[in-house]
Amino acid sequence: MPTLTNGYKSGNQLSARSVLIWRIVQTAVWLVGITIFISLVFFPDLGVLLFWNILIPVAPALIVVAVGVWRNVCPLASVALLPRHLGLSKKNKMPLHLHAKLSVVSVIALYLIVPLRHAVFNTSGHATAILLTIAAITGMTMGFIYDWKSAWCSSLCPVHPVEKLYGGNVLFSMPNAHCEQCVNCVIPCPDSTPNNHPKASQKTIYHKISGFLIIGGLPGFIWGWFHVPDESGVSSLSGVLDVYKMPLAGLAVTLILYIVLTKLLNKKYDRALTSIFAASGVSCYYWYRIPSLLGFGIFNKDGLLINLSNSIPAWSIMAITIITTLFFFWWILGRNNHHSSWVIRPEFAERENDNTQKTFAESIA
Repeated sequence: MPTLTNGYKSGNQLSARSVLIWRIVQTAVWLVGITIFISLVFFPDLGVLLFWNILIPVAPALIVVAVGVWRNVCPLASVALLPRHLGLSKKNKMPLHLHAKLSVVSVIALYLIVPLRHAVFNTSGHATAILLTIAAITGMTMGFIYDWKSAWCSSLCPVHPVEKLYGGNVLFSMPNAHCEQCVNCVIPCPDSTPNNHPKASQKTIYHKISGFLIIGGLPGFIWGWFHVPDESGVSSLSGVLDVYKMPLAGLAVTLILYIVLTKLLNKKYDRALTSIFAASGVSCYYWYRIPSLLGFGIFNKDGLLINLSNSIPAWSIMAITIITTLFFFWWILGRNNHHSSWVIRPEFAERENDNTQKTFAESIA
């Protein structure tokens, strides 16, 4: 009988009890997601508050500290992987060229969707519900066609590029609560490859473009996004385009800075440079997001969770943002890299197949 170690059977397979626990957790998180979705439809103001001002502000920090947890419990991932769990997926292998192109599409989708929060999503629960519905249908449809996480979770999801950027120095690996066996649906697997980051695998020009855009562009994009106010009822094309000016200008500035630094610095500093831009991005996010949540934002009530502007001094908010900035730079850049993967790789579906092992080894060499 196989022995149990940290919830795993020999061969890195989760025990039946551990699977049950993770299914309960995944279901609970999915129910939270459904509750928020229902709120967006029937109680729009509450839904917007729950989704944009509670759930989303927590996500970047969770991805930095424990991206493996997020990969295990993300509600959209659970929906996208449902066909595979139910045995309904065709389990097709995604071609490398398609995965590469989708990796670029995911970054572009991130940069196109996020500014629209100012134009419509931040003030419209119904629009946000439609956005989530489109994402869920897209993810599930791809799950019917392609195997495991190759379609949505590791290619087209707009959050995945951020996961790769922010999740480059995890403290320890989480159990894999979705994949029963490794079938090499993505090579290298973003979940199971130690020290994963946007430049870890750049087999094609599309992989290089996606890595380049997310590393160099995200910090400036975030800075620019926070300098645009929410607009209620934007009715013209020019009004919609206005929400893109500052984010794209900021993106261009840090992208140029990244190009210059990569040209000036020796390639051995590439990994450190990626970490600096990652820490800068998430720190910039909370530098502006924490004040806006507590009533100290640039634009009055935009992004407000609870107004404490008359209850606590402004210097306390500055202290909090400085502390979070120092934490993220220490976590991403200052700590020793543990070279851990996001989750523990389950046993290969064909353990005796030397070619499978060789292909994986060559992909991360």
